[in-house]
Amino acid sequence: MSIPTFIFLILLLHLLFASQPCHLILTSAADGRWQLLQTSIGISAMHMQLLRNDRVVIFDRTDFGKSNLSLPNGKCRNDLTEGALKVDCSAHSVEYDVSSDKFRALMVQTNVWCSSGAITPDGKLVQTGGFNDGERRVRVFSPCSSRDCDWQEIPNGLAARRWYATNHILPDGRLIIVGGRRQFNYEFSPKNIAANTFNLPFLLETNDKGEQNNLYPFVFLNVDGNLFIFANNRAILLDYVKNKVVKTYPTIPGGDPRSYPSTGSAVLLPLKNLKMADLQAEVLVCGGAPKGSFAQALRGNFIRALKTCARITITDPNPKWVMETMPLARVMGDMILLPNGKVLLINGAGSGSAGWELGQNPVLSPVLYRPDKKIGSRFKTQNPTTIPRMYHSSATLLRDGRVLVGGSNPHAFYNFTSVLFPTELSLEAFSPAYLDSKFNDLRPKIITPKSMSGIRYNKRTNIQVVITGKVAENLVSATMLAPAFNTHSFSMNQRLLVLGNDKVTTCGNSAYNIEVTTPSTHNLAPPGFYLLFVVHQNIPSQGIWVKLR
Repeated sequence: MSIPTFIFLILLLHLLFASQPCHLILTSAADGRWQLLQTSIGISAMHMQLLRNDRVVIFDRTDFGKSNLSLPNGKCRNDLTEGALKVDCSAHSVEYDVSSDKFRALMVQTNVWCSSGAITPDGKLVQTGGFNDGERRVRVFSPCSSRDCDWQEIPNGLAARRWYATNHILPDGRLIIVGGRRQFNYEFSPKNIAANTFNLPFLLETNDKGEQNNLYPFVFLNVDGNLFIFANNRAILLDYVKNKVVKTYPTIPGGDPRSYPSTGSAVLLPLKNLKMADLQAEVLVCGGAPKGSFAQALRGNFIRALKTCARITITDPNPKWVMETMPLARVMGDMILLPNGKVLLINGAGSGSAGWELGQNPVLSPVLYRPDKKIGSRFKTQNPTTIPRMYHSSATLLRDGRVLVGGSNPHAFYNFTSVLFPTELSLEAFSPAYLDSKFNDLRPKIITPKSMSGIRYNKRTNIQVVITGKVAENLVSATMLAPAFNTHSFSMNQRLLVLGNDKVTTCGNSAYNIEVTTPSTHNLAPPGFYLLFVVHQNIPSQGIWVKLR
């Protein structure tokens, strides 16, 4: 090859890659694998919730116009208030069956755009708010074994309009709904009084003029029964019974916002040592966008996302944020708790902000965060997907240990052509390294029980497993995970408890009995359905559904 030809090819390659959208990937020492499950489910997965029958309810919004999936049996929505399509015979919600890898259309009657939800103690998905005619609705989806269950709606189920609000299950089984656009208050579902709204000035104080940055606040139930609420760059501890702030936490160093539209994500790290009186609880907040990113993105200037995480012990009498640096800057990323106590950072963009057309540089590589390692060695980059998952993408953990990923629609409507990032209707699954076949001999298989319909608090219970390889008894534990409602980079109600093991007994033929003690109080684990896993040397079993009551 001649020198001029070589130079020409180099220039050609440079021009070719310069014309493509930048995808942020790191692949050194990467783990995990991806599987495309569905090229199209007909809708974009903006909201996602795993149910106790291993089906996932997915929905987007009703004012996108016609979706790519028809409603069954000639059903149509007739809504004179709808701006896009007043008579709509297409679906905007689906039920995805994990075991069969099939889906069916559901009929949601009002606009669920940017809404919130939670699973109640009886296993129902209660979903609240939205836009336009949906802003005060409460919707209920009751899982069933047949294929004919569908959404039921309660008009005026909310006392206030709720758009971009956050839900959490309380120790008594009620839902609390916090904030939303122009709502500096909270309420309960079901309603407990006629007015049912309680002022929360903190939400007004964290409301940046022009950008807000206080929407979809991060809400976690602390081990003392109070609520940790984070918005913008600050947090409080709220006694919601007395409507009193009992602690104000310091501002995150640097002062940059982390909540919508400067959308980072957050998790309550796994709760361990549940029998200790001084049980600690920690919150991890990762990513987001620097202050002013939303306004700059509206002008076509896409500022690099934040590359930092902030971690705080919320039970500490003198709490302080500890800063860490991620391998990749990330805005609109999701943080998913894995059964072995690790955290998966997935989805998102490398620059810009949440909002229509406001994100750039999709981050294709997930990152694993290992909270028990020393600071500086906690992150490990995973193998990348090929599908950008940015604004209005979602993710949730499945019972088999995979993470279901879907959605991404950075546009006001469905748009598949002539745009940098087309609307995404596919579903894929990310399998963490613990599902690799090389770990088969370390992976526990739960033999009994197959499920537990009613386990009591603070009770010893036995789990029988088979582990074919050599067992390290001190590295066996059981974990309980509350399935989360995921939307807009936050998994509401996500919670992982490490039960540990009281005793491991050999039963012969690679069988073992694991004795564990269930959580002692409703503050540690609100009543309801959980996924229970047995973990051996960081390799989890498939989960079983248990009901704590």
